[in-house]
Amino acid sequence: MAAGERVSLKPVRFAGLLVVALLAGCAANEQRSDSRYTLKQDRGPGAAVDLSHVPDAVPRFEPPSRGGNRSPYTVWGKRYHVLDSAQGYRRQGIASWYGKKFHGHKTSNGETYDMYAMSAAHKSLPLPTFVRVTNLDNGRSVVVRVNDRGPFHEGRLIDLSYAAAYRLDMLKQGTARVEVEAIMPPHPSAAPRLAQADAQAKSVAGVSVPAPAAPETQFVQVGAYGSWGAAQSVKTRLQYLLQSLPVVISKREGEQPLYRVRLGPLAATDSLESLFEALRSAGFESPRVVDLP
Repeated sequence: MAAGERVSLKPVRFAGLLVVALLAGCAANEQRSDSRYTLKQDRGPGAAVDLSHVPDAVPRFEPPSRGGNRSPYTVWGKRYHVLDSAQGYRRQGIASWYGKKFHGHKTSNGETYDMYAMSAAHKSLPLPTFVRVTNLDNGRSVVVRVNDRGPFHEGRLIDLSYAAAYRLDMLKQGTARVEVEAIMPPHPSAAPRLAQADAQAKSVAGVSVPAPAAPETQFVQVGAYGSWGAAQSVKTRLQYLLQSLPVVISKREGEQPLYRVRLGPLAATDSLESLFEALRSAGFESPRVVDLP
């Protein structure tokens, strides 16, 4: 099975030496057994289950978990470091998945693993972290919440829940080439300002940002990206920031497609000044008004 074996947290004595596996995780050694798991080999559910409509994890600000964030930590003699922040994290590598063997057991941050939820294990991202995972072979993407450590199998980047692997259509192969990109929800202190900007952008009061020829409807382009996964990640973040404003992705065809993320449509009389300020505060430096979706 693609997900490897998991490391016990219990200390074991060998010839007077105390060896402690500091963190649970998905590991590489298939020969190791652990009595706390009923199943020796990992697998999916016994009967077919339709998980195509399981929703993505919803990014939201969460403080670091009390468990699972010690750095450095050691598993099977190898030392790992936890990142101080997930800001700007984007990597490509191999994803695997883990399922029924670990279903109902504790994750590294002390939560209960649910193979039908959109979650994942990662060796170095802070717990919890929300990430978008894109299958580079078929273009499918999901948003998951990282709450576990692993996979400790050599060459693996992330271990996905059974549901997330189902959504990415990688169960049959067991592994997939993926891109993992962190999603950074704003701190709650920014919420009042963002909510105010959202309300003002949907009203006709205030000062409007002029648009060429004053069309009946207009869009605000937040950014343009070279990959569908990156555009989807930005879309997810914007939907969280500005819940009442529609977010669309417009694809520019060509030898190198460009995916443009836009807010709208908005009426030409809508106030955009506060919206632009909130977008810049959230890290979107160059929003601009455009006429087409």
